[in-house]
Amino acid sequence: MSKVLAIDIGGSGGRITLAGFDGQKIDLEEIHLFPNIPVRFSGTQYWDIFRLMHEIRTGISIAVEKGGFDSLGIDTWGVDFALLDEYGRLVDAPVHNRDGRTDEWESLFERISRKELFEITGLQNMQINSIYQLDYLAKNRPDDLKRTASFLMIPDLLNYYLTGEQKNEFTCASTTQLLDVKTRSWSKQLFDIIDVDPGMFKEIAMPGTRCGTLLEEIQNETHAKPADIYHVASHDTGSAVVAVPVPDRDDYMFISSGTWSLVGTEIDEPLMSDSVQKYNFANEGATEGRIRLLKNVMSGWIIQEAQKQWAREGKHYTFDELDDMCAASPYIGSYIDLDDPVFIKHGDMPSRIVEYCKKTGQKTPETAGEIVRVIYENLANRYDSIVKQLSECTGKKFGSINIIGGGSKSNVLCEMTAKATGIPVYAGPKDATTLGNAAMQWIASGEIETVEEARVFIRDASAIQEYLP
Repeated sequence: MSKVLAIDIGGSGGRITLAGFDGQKIDLEEIHLFPNIPVRFSGTQYWDIFRLMHEIRTGISIAVEKGGFDSLGIDTWGVDFALLDEYGRLVDAPVHNRDGRTDEWESLFERISRKELFEITGLQNMQINSIYQLDYLAKNRPDDLKRTASFLMIPDLLNYYLTGEQKNEFTCASTTQLLDVKTRSWSKQLFDIIDVDPGMFKEIAMPGTRCGTLLEEIQNETHAKPADIYHVASHDTGSAVVAVPVPDRDDYMFISSGTWSLVGTEIDEPLMSDSVQKYNFANEGATEGRIRLLKNVMSGWIIQEAQKQWAREGKHYTFDELDDMCAASPYIGSYIDLDDPVFIKHGDMPSRIVEYCKKTGQKTPETAGEIVRVIYENLANRYDSIVKQLSECTGKKFGSINIIGGGSKSNVLCEMTAKATGIPVYAGPKDATTLGNAAMQWIASGEIETVEEARVFIRDASAIQEYLP
């Protein structure tokens, strides 16, 4: 049986899984879970990258104790990055995309119009995108950029720490809003506009290609063999989409539901129509050089922040408990804009939701269950509007929705989505990102030939729940 180590790190935590494949059947063994807790220091929100590397090394050691692995792949969230100097040392710790440094992000449009930016990148305008973070640095911390020799996205940085190799993987690079979506290469025009050195950006590596070999230092520390490290779809949504259990890759839609919800479909070439720009869709990179046409929606983040606030108040609710409380709560009917800037930063999310409803003259939720119900109702309705927009943009009428990732475990959300959209919902696999990560390693090593073939094995390994409207 081929064994691979799939490392999946999201905005709130990481999971390391040993995945086995015997040519017919996939087995998953979750061997290490850990939190991903940002650190606030001197007024800036940072990612604790050294803690993440410690957790990865711990996971490798555990995997060795369980018999070892043939290869390893890493996926994380998108948009965030690290700057390294000529010696490969961090210029500064990687900054969290919810840090306040991009509050003036729209000043970029004084130098390039939204339309021009879209025509180059095909990407959704979002405050958190890498281009706005770099624009801030160019204007406020130019000395940091002068010391920079390498720009690496978070999974690129972790791969560098494991192999010593520096490359920019395609799916994660596509979230920067610095990639020319037509050529699948970096845009020198945009580097000139934000005044950054194009020399710091590395060769684009495609998913399913080899990154390097596990460094001897880590082999010695963990007693691991010199395993291959592969570029998977290193943007976690890119990996999750690999695992959508559908037979036809050209005519389906997905909702990858986690900290963010990403609602979209796969296409062969970028779609650059007026309607795509009007609805603020993104053409992000997918495996085999394809494109994920999608839109980001704030979702699980709001629930996670509410859960943290209730815990600070001494009320420790699991997600399953919140789901049950939501189902038992009455219909509120209050509207909240999930993408409103008031919800983007860390803090007391329940109070913000109540205050939002008060300011807009609506009924206010009073209990935790009612607050979760307001979030889920608005999320399901948001899904419905994006489904309609996606159909308009692509000219396709989608007959089903595939919800993958953590959100697929919520019966309430899946039922609300089927009801709001009037379309059957198929929920699962909940481990989509891990399965997609592992599948790309098997494709890279020749164990599996294509994504379509991988999806057959993934479908057989997954429990899919149907929700009818």
